Amino acid sequence: MAIVINLDVMLARRKVKSKDLASFVGITEQNLSLIKTGKVKGVRLATLEAICRFLDCQPGDILEYRPEDPGDQLGPAPSLAGDATRPR
Repeated sequence: MAIVINLDVMLARRKVKSKDLASFVGITEQNLSLIKTGKVKGVRLATLEAICRFLDCQPGDILEYRPEDPGDQLGPAPSLAGDATRPR
């Protein structure tokens, strides 16, 4: 997977138990474990915000992008706001 989840690293740095984080965020320990191992398709922004608030960190401290294949060239990512270069 190209997105690496470093939540276990942040938990260790902050000396926080998964149980305490799960309780604060309002998710089960099992769901937190699935997030930590990257076995989820997505994470709600509200959940990510609560995790960052509890661990006093930034999303980039938890999520990391690593290309699966360094030789794999995907073009530029599509713009969310449409084509900004096109005149209106």
